[in-house]
Amino acid sequence: MDPEGQEETREDRDDKQVVTEIMARCFTPALITNTPWEGFHFVGHEIRITEATDSYGAVVWPSALVLCHFLETNAKQYNMVDKYVIEIGAGTGLVSIVASLLGAYVTATDLPELLGNLQYNISRNTKMKCKHLPQVRELSWGVALERNFPRSVNNFDYILAADVVYAHPFLEELLVTFDHLCKETTVILWVMKFRLEKENKFVDRFKELFDLEELSSFPSLDIKLYKAMKKNRRSA
Repeated sequence: MDPEGQEETREDRDDKQVVTEIMARCFTPALITNTPWEGFHFVGHEIRITEATDSYGAVVWPSALVLCHFLETNAKQYNMVDKYVIEIGAGTGLVSIVASLLGAYVTATDLPELLGNLQYNISRNTKMKCKHLPQVRELSWGVALERNFPRSVNNFDYILAADVVYAHPFLEELLVTFDHLCKETTVILWVMKFRLEKENKFVDRFKELFDLEELSSFPSLDIKLYKAMKKNRRSA
């Protein structure tokens, strides 16, 4: 076999091994209950997430598991302790819960119709377990950003985002939101599942404002994990 073929085989093997480890963090309840939930093991805790089938935002997607696994296994390099973290499109809250368990000051955000379930999941999984009590706030991308999240007081060390780019009509508003919440030192950790060309073009638009670095790739899931920081406009 040629060297390139060997390298591809090795990459495929590594991908499958890591993906298997990530997916092994999930478990299902032994007993059926009236309220459907799914379980996860991260940061030494059993996390129980209530989902809903009537909203994409109320389901745990693989991108969230990838980001949770990354935060846990890279806790030294990307130290969350006492850091100010905001998650956009928090959905069920799994990523925010993991960041909270790792010691961060977390603000979990999403659309108003998702906040009830988001608050429930975060409260049940962080109460008496976290150094800092996480907050849940409404954030509609591109809407009233300066009023609700003034640039003068934005002090986020990290922005977390899992699977926020998909077939929705608010990609430009999402980009504006990323830009608004960032200061020059803010680190974005963003996990994206590649689906359609329209969504893929968002990466090119994103690069106009941010320096983008691919940290991990999972071909079997069509998922990539990125690190991004705002471009230094003073040197542009």
